[in-house]
Formats: sequence, structure tokens, C-alpha cells
Amino acid sequence: MPLTSDADIAQLLTEIRHIALVGASDRPERASYEVMAVLLAHGYHVTPVNPALAGQQIHGQTVVASLADVAGPIDLVDIFRNSEAAGPIVDEAIAAGAKAVWMQLGVINPEAAARAEAAGLRVVMDHCPKIELRRLKIAPVA
Repeated sequence: MPLTSDADIAQLLTEIRHIALVGASDRPERASYEVMAVLLAHGYHVTPVNPALAGQQIHGQTVVASLADVAGPIDLVDIFRNSEAAGPIVDEAIAAGAKAVWMQLGVINPEAAARAEAAGLRVVMDHCPKIELRRLKIAPVA
């Protein structure tokens, strides 16, 4: 069952350090652009993932084409794609050894969530980490 309690979401956000942001955009008007800026400002290491922008920079971070291209262990995969596309991304997150997946506001895929949980990943669905960081008053990571 996806994490829904404030305590569980807060615990996840305080434990993670490295986020792979799938669907990262270099366009300031896109939500993923703003959320990535907030996550970086909060002290997280964020790797943007977008095959169309691979090799370019977003907020000073080099974009990679897929989760398999992310260097180092992934604590959380933040999914900025539609609900249908979230399924294959969750499968990639499992294969990449991620510890958790986070489906953004409006991204709901119970089947993918169940696969992630069966593989031992924590799951958040239909939430935004930017909103939750502020709402739960979570201090920046050290």
C-alpha cells in the first residue's frame, strides 16, 4: 500500500539523499523544472532523467537518458510522467535498485505501485515532494 501518512512521507523525505527525477524539463514553466530547483535547494542530490535532453544541463546537473545511466545508488525515483508511462519507469526503478518511487500529483498506477512494493520499494503516489517538504516543514538535508 502506498505511503499516505504524514509520518511515513516525512520519514522517507528525511532518509533520502539521491533523487533521480524522470521527466525532467529544461523549460521553466514546467512543474518538473520548479520541483527540481526546490529539491536541489533543499540539499538533495538530483539527477535529471530525460532521453531527449541527455548530456545537457538542468540547474547545473547533467541530464542522463535513463535510470540505468544514473551514477551511484538511487534513493528515490520521482516520476514526472503520465500514469500509463509510470509503469515501465517503476520497472526500471526496480531494476536500478532504487529504494523508493514517487509518483507526482495526478500520477496514479496501482499495478506499478504493487510491483514496486513487491520488490521492496516504498511508494508514494499522487503527491508532490515540493508540497510535502513545505507542508511537513522538513528541514534541508545535511
